[in-house]
Amino acid sequence: MQYVNLGKTGLKVSRLCLGMMTYGSKTWREWVLTEEEAKPFVKKALDAGINFFDTADVYSIGESERITGNLMRHFGVNRQNVIIATKVNGELSKDINDRGLSRKHIMDGIDNSLKRLQMDYVDLYQIHRWDYETPIEETMEALNDVVRAGKARYIGASSMFVRQFMKAQHIAELNGWTKFVSMQNHYNLVYREEEREMIPLCVETGVGLIPWSPMARGFFARNSKSGNETTRYKTDGFFKELYGRDDDFLVANRAEEIAKERGMTSSQVALAWVLSKPYIASPIIGSSKEAHLDQAIAALDIKLTEAEIKRLEEQYQPHPVLGHS
Repeated sequence: MQYVNLGKTGLKVSRLCLGMMTYGSKTWREWVLTEEEAKPFVKKALDAGINFFDTADVYSIGESERITGNLMRHFGVNRQNVIIATKVNGELSKDINDRGLSRKHIMDGIDNSLKRLQMDYVDLYQIHRWDYETPIEETMEALNDVVRAGKARYIGASSMFVRQFMKAQHIAELNGWTKFVSMQNHYNLVYREEEREMIPLCVETGVGLIPWSPMARGFFARNSKSGNETTRYKTDGFFKELYGRDDDFLVANRAEEIAKERGMTSSQVALAWVLSKPYIASPIIGSSKEAHLDQAIAALDIKLTEAEIKRLEEQYQPHPVLGHS
């Protein structure tokens, strides 16, 4: 396994992060795997040297966090040897305050997440997108207090507009509060809009990039426009909001061409492309099949040529902003 610093921090994270959204309760999403089903995936990740695990309070409404904590204990993991990240903002119940980035919800949220995780702290506490109803000053002060209380080592942000991210960082700097050290944004071969503003800003300011959906939620695993349709493709409404434009298939077909030439899968080519970007710290991979996790780990050793990268990128067409809400 390869390890890199997360942005300009001294925190070392594995070059792959296992996304824990896939593990939780089928009552939340049909394609989600139960705790028992999740065991071999977490074991395989740990054995491969992955030390970075990302979850969120809203995934399976807390069940994903509970499973993450349970499996770390089940496999006897030394807490200091893993990087645990979770998020706050999502709606957890019908209670009016059980959502958002208010001071109340952040303070309640971190305590409830730690209880489910059975941990004293998280390494990275992230805001799960922007809250348009709460002043960012309130959010940043509350996050600073979470860090000062020792309940989180670092804080991170996720998909938002550059102006919002800059405002949050400016408010923190102005007040001497903790700033975001990472950005979990939407980035892959068929969605590259982040290259316009967010990625250059993060590179210039030393913010680590840990993109979600680096393989486009399994899009590259489908062989063609009429290719096999997984349970997730059939039932994941968010997938269909993000991917499936005609030009997306042109990019996917190019990835398939290179995959056949190299004797690998299209998903491996797509992940290798993300990993080829020097500004990417640790893409967050989701896996519901062990073979797919094996392939993702193997993609770390795939080095695309400049010519292959050019072929993959030349079919891309501009997209509307996707994934910020």
